[in-house]
Amino acid sequence: MADTTIKISDEARDRIRQLAEERGLSTRAYVERVVAATPTESERAERTARAVAYVRANFGVDLTDDDLRAAEQWRQDILAHRVGGRR
Repeated sequence: MADTTIKISDEARDRIRQLAEERGLSTRAYVERVVAATPTESERAERTARAVAYVRANFGVDLTDDDLRAAEQWRQDILAHRVGGRR
């Protein structure tokens, strides 16, 4: 196991510690869990391709390239907080 040092704000450090404590984890274990659970773009693309293939094969729905582009735009809008916010 390698030791790594990163520079983050005091607020981020304190938040990570609080989140870890609330889950009964060390800061190291919490960060490892979050990183392991966050897919890379290539992993996300692979999951998407498998999901689209499943939908096409099992639900009789032919998702078009336009459908997939619209879904990706919607995902980007959610990530950018342009939609889906609490009111």
